Amino acid sequence: MTAPWWQAGVIYQIYPRSFQDTDDDGIGDLKGIAQRLDYLVGLGIDAIWISPVYPSPMADFGYDVADYCGIDPRFGTLADFDDLLGQVHARGLKLVLDFVPNHSSDQHPWFVESRSSLRNPKRDWYLWRDPAPDGGPPNNWISDFGGSAWEWDEATGQYYYHAFLKQQPDLNWRNPAVQTAMHQVMRFWFDRGVDGFRIDVLWHMIKAADFPDNPPNPAYRPAMGDMHRVLQLHSADQPEIHAIAAEMRAIADGYGARGQGERLLIGEIYLPLDRLMDYYGGAQAGVQLPFNFQLIDAPWQARSLAALIAAYDAALPPGGWPNWVLGNHDRSRIASKRGEAQARIAAMLLLTLRGTPTLYYGDELGLSDVPIPPAQLQDPRELREPGLGLGRDPVRTPMPWDASAHAGFSTVSPWLPLNGDWPMRNVAGMAGEPASILTLYRQLLAIRRAYPALAIGDFSLLDSEGDVLAYERRYAAQRLIVALNLGTSTQRLELPIWASEHRLILSTRGEAHLVESNVLLLRADEGVILAT
Repeated sequence: MTAPWWQAGVIYQIYPRSFQDTDDDGIGDLKGIAQRLDYLVGLGIDAIWISPVYPSPMADFGYDVADYCGIDPRFGTLADFDDLLGQVHARGLKLVLDFVPNHSSDQHPWFVESRSSLRNPKRDWYLWRDPAPDGGPPNNWISDFGGSAWEWDEATGQYYYHAFLKQQPDLNWRNPAVQTAMHQVMRFWFDRGVDGFRIDVLWHMIKAADFPDNPPNPAYRPAMGDMHRVLQLHSADQPEIHAIAAEMRAIADGYGARGQGERLLIGEIYLPLDRLMDYYGGAQAGVQLPFNFQLIDAPWQARSLAALIAAYDAALPPGGWPNWVLGNHDRSRIASKRGEAQARIAAMLLLTLRGTPTLYYGDELGLSDVPIPPAQLQDPRELREPGLGLGRDPVRTPMPWDASAHAGFSTVSPWLPLNGDWPMRNVAGMAGEPASILTLYRQLLAIRRAYPALAIGDFSLLDSEGDVLAYERRYAAQRLIVALNLGTSTQRLELPIWASEHRLILSTRGEAHLVESNVLLLRADEGVILAT
């Protein structure tokens, strides 16, 4: 195969606070990730993406960066990072680092200078505006965490903009000095050997230059959260962002040209399909993988998923490579949304669709969202708008490694509670169970590695009815059929004539599948992969 590593590979997201603690403070760290690398190799992934580990006051758990070129002491040191990176590469894996260029911490030296006076050279590194005529905020823009996105600064008599918490002031990416400084950050980490960046809230990075009001959202309901009272027409997804993305891509590609290996850029972008595709770039290349979040909120119905997959594939620009995710550190886990049986179907779907899949740590164990007692709530999203179910703590809980105290994650009580069933649902216990979801993930990842048709092959939907979603993956002489029953009763799938002779590669139910002449009978909650 000649495909780039990020096309053929599988990415595994690690939330470092919750992966493995080695210094007995209840918080995961870089040495903990290094300690668990052999597990990841055995699982069968190809790259790890690490959520932010930079120095931070932790107002938003690392997404408020106080130093873009350091490591927070909670996670270790730069030497620890370099050691981890070396161990990752020694095992044939890649490492993708989270990059948070839209905003910094209010304790970053840049912002400390910026707010010190109206005439400070770094004043224009952030977004400062005079009050509206009534003395209030400059416009009606709303923070994604609720409330006005403008914070009054008494000392200088202006407001500054923050798309998220007031402790996360947005950088002014129209300022060339800001662009230069952040490009230097990228080079700092590329020079150390990282294999790419996941770019946080890429679509937020440029705002309309004249800061007009956003229009009201006619579909707004209070349960949606305050941020949805207006449509982010002027505060995000501005045309100029694509030149910014092209500059980042040029930097990444420059490292590839020097023989250091291809560098990957992934963009976090929550936008409708037609606008998402613009981030692949036009005349100038954009990011290689604008994150495709459609499976996270999609209706779990065969016909709906088939239409979604077909629409996404048809929308891809020439040369655009697809990608898929089921969840992340901000969204509810797939097992909570679809149930344990369908979480197995979702695993087969994710790892057999055309495109790069990203797994979220713990999904391979079938972890569900963990209820967090009020006294243990940590997430500012939940604390600012309680009761709406917007909090992210339930999906950030510690990885359960074994049945020992604190699940082998730490020797002390972890920063968030463990999943309630951790004595049974843990890596050590499930690794030896032939029918566990962990075993299924390992099997799927091994099959994906063994069959280029699944990694880089062509994709076409097959005719199916009822609760069955079926498709073909093809590469050279390899032809595979994936058939998924999204329902709770037996379903029939008439196999194509060319598949009359076939063999079972894998079933999510573990047992031999049933075939009636050229009809495949799929039991409830069963997915199968057939080779022809």
